[in-house]
Amino acid sequence: MKKTKLKLWRWQVLEPDGALKQGFSLAHHRSTVLEELAQRNVIPVTLRLLSFSPRRSWSLRNKIDFLRQLAAIVHAGISLELGCRILAQQHPLPAWRALLEQVARQLEQGQPLSAILEQWPAVFPPLFIALLRTGELTGKLDVCCRQLAVQQEQQYLLHQKVMKALRYPLFTLLIALLVSGAMLIFVLPEFASIYQSFNAPLPALTRHIITLSGWLEHSALWCVALIALLITGWARLRRLPDWHNREQRLLLKLPLLAELVRGQRLSQIHTTLALTQQSGIPLLQGLEAAEVAMAHPWWQAKLCNMRKYISTGGTFSQALNQAGVFTPFCIQLARTGEESGSLDIMLDRLAQWHAQRTHERADGLAAALEPMMMVVMGAIIGTLVIAMYLPIFQLGDAMSMG
Repeated sequence: MKKTKLKLWRWQVLEPDGALKQGFSLAHHRSTVLEELAQRNVIPVTLRLLSFSPRRSWSLRNKIDFLRQLAAIVHAGISLELGCRILAQQHPLPAWRALLEQVARQLEQGQPLSAILEQWPAVFPPLFIALLRTGELTGKLDVCCRQLAVQQEQQYLLHQKVMKALRYPLFTLLIALLVSGAMLIFVLPEFASIYQSFNAPLPALTRHIITLSGWLEHSALWCVALIALLITGWARLRRLPDWHNREQRLLLKLPLLAELVRGQRLSQIHTTLALTQQSGIPLLQGLEAAEVAMAHPWWQAKLCNMRKYISTGGTFSQALNQAGVFTPFCIQLARTGEESGSLDIMLDRLAQWHAQRTHERADGLAAALEPMMMVVMGAIIGTLVIAMYLPIFQLGDAMSMG
């Protein structure tokens, strides 16, 4: 049975003292909101469904801000229930206001924060829940929230830089193709009509470009349909786990992109494991949290195999070696950490090392591709300009000779 999509509702109610109050609620059905309002002994006046974008509302940036604010509240000695109500009142997004109000009501009933947030798996991943639960047990909830916020922000910035480095050449090439297509379809036909009155043979380059322009002019709709079909098919293929596996294997073989992608993934894994180890979470649970935090099935399968290998008696360094995707430097530092009892420190050093190298590679890739893309754009557009004006130059030479 298909699960009902979570919806955002805006309501106005009359409180027992006659005051009119408005607020927001997250629920799957209208009846759920009405039952919730009835339990609060208020009279509903209006109840309206609002547009709601989970991807925008539950973005990683909003979660990082929530963790930092939560750490500040706990450090200041403010109760979690009061702190959540304060955050709800000042939050700009209605979805977060509804979520924080509901969390505050459950905290008022005596439920622990980690158990409450665990009811929202679409918002808070298992890594968040595990660290918050550890903070509650150790009495260091503010420290755990702050460390988790720092870890998530570092990974967020690293991911943004990697994606920027990967998207830049594709975006530049797309602009070049769009400009070239516009020149071929709209500009070159005007020159072709002028050249027909010359009654003289055209250069070979100009003839080929005019032929391409005529073909594009008559087949533009078919080209657009083909591009749309390819994009749709690629989007459908990306939903298949086998396609994700092939995509990851291909990325890890490309000369310029392999180390960039590998570094970003390894940095995320080591950062998550270092954070869980420093918080006192067992290694197997840390690997499970890292597995859930990874967005790619291929890497999730690697971490799952590592968990199975360690559960049968293998060491962490041996599991890294068996996975086949970790560098010898990772394996050696992990073995040193196991032998010296400082695995958390070694994992943190590995995370910092991979993050720094990935930042350097992303900057280097962008710096190397920028002039290359400029050369490609100049070659494409320059060829079209030369093809358009070459007959005029030849005509001028013929007239001067005559």
